[in-house]
Amino acid sequence: MRGHPWVFREGVARMPEVEPGDVVSVEGADGRALGLALCDPGGAIAVRMLSSPEADEAALVRARLASAFDLRARLFASGETTAYRLLNGEGDGLPGIVVDRYADVAVARLDGEAPARFFTRHLGAFVAALHAAGVVSVGARRADARAGEVKIEDLEGEVPRDVLVREHRMKMWVDLHHGQKTGAFLDQRESRRRVRELAAGRRVLNLFSYAGGFSLAAAQGGATHTTSVDLAAGGHKTGARSFQENGLDPRAHAWITADAFTFLEGARARGEAWDLVICDPPSFAHNERSRARGLAAYRKLHAAAAAVLARGGALCAASCSSHVTHDDFLSTLDVAATGRALRLHELTGPPADHPITPAWPEGRYLKFAWLTEL
Repeated sequence: MRGHPWVFREGVARMPEVEPGDVVSVEGADGRALGLALCDPGGAIAVRMLSSPEADEAALVRARLASAFDLRARLFASGETTAYRLLNGEGDGLPGIVVDRYADVAVARLDGEAPARFFTRHLGAFVAALHAAGVVSVGARRADARAGEVKIEDLEGEVPRDVLVREHRMKMWVDLHHGQKTGAFLDQRESRRRVRELAAGRRVLNLFSYAGGFSLAAAQGGATHTTSVDLAAGGHKTGARSFQENGLDPRAHAWITADAFTFLEGARARGEAWDLVICDPPSFAHNERSRARGLAAYRKLHAAAAAVLARGGALCAASCSSHVTHDDFLSTLDVAATGRALRLHELTGPPADHPITPAWPEGRYLKFAWLTEL
C-alpha cells in the first residue's frame, strides 16, 4: 500500500456483516494484515483506513486528537489567528471527520453515515480534547434533507449564531449557522493574506465574494475601492459587519447581488476595468463525469474576468475541485483561454492546518493562482 486512505466498494473482495461506522480489520489479497479501518458497507467508499498496524480503537482516537491539536497549537501559538482547522479527516488519521475552530467554538463536519457514527461513539474523547484546547462550545453541521438546509446540532454548550475571529490580526465575523462548510472557507486564509499584500492602491473586483473575506483583505491592504459580487445578499451583510469591525466604512465600497457571469458581461459592455480581479467560484466539477463541463466553465469565467482586467493588472483565480488537476486548471488561464498573456507567480493549495497524505490525490482539491500580465 502507498498510503491511500480509501478502499472503494469494488476493491473489497469480502465484506463482513457490519454496520456503518464499525471498525474492522483489513487484510490484503495476500492475507497480510493492513490495519484497522472505518467501514461503510453500503457506501462508495467502503473502507477508510485508520491505522497500520492494528491498534486499540479508543486509544487510537485519543492519540490522533492529541497529535492534531498539538500541531495546531504550535502553528497558531501567536494568537494572531483564532480560526483554523483543528482536525482534517484523512490527513490527521481520523477519516471523514473535520473539526474547525472559531475562537472558543468548534464545529464538526461529518462525511457520511460511517464517520458520523464513529464520531458519536467517541464524542466523549472529542469533547475532552477540545475542552483541554480551550474550546467552550461544540457543534456539528448536519444536512436536513427535508428542510433542504444544513443545521447546527449543539453537542456541548450552545453554538452561537455568529462569532468574531481573527485571521492574521484581521477581524472577521463568521456566520456559523448559515455559512458555507463549517461557517467559513478557512482553506483560503493564506490566499487572503496574499491578496492583502497585492491590493495597495488598486481597484479590486471580488467575484463569488461570499462573506467578503477577499474584499476585506484587499481593503485592509490599502485598496482604493472593492466591488464584491455574489448572489447571496446575506454574505454581503456579514462582510459589511467585518468591514466595520476593522474600522472600514462598507458604504465606501460596492456590494452587488448578482450572478458573476451576468455582472462581468455588463461590466465589459460598460468598459469597466479593475486592477486586481479575484475569482473564487464554487466547484464547477463535482465528479469525474462533470470534469469536461467544469473546465469549460472555468475557461468562460477566466476569459470574462480577463476582459475586465486593467492593463498591468493582477488576476487571482481559484478552483476547489479535486477532479481538476493543477495542469488542467492552468490551461484555463493561458493566452488561448483568456486572450491575455498572463505570467504565473504562484500556485498554492490549502494551508498547513489542512494536511493530506502524499498518496491521496482526492485531498489535493484547492488551487489558488496569482497571475499578472506580461
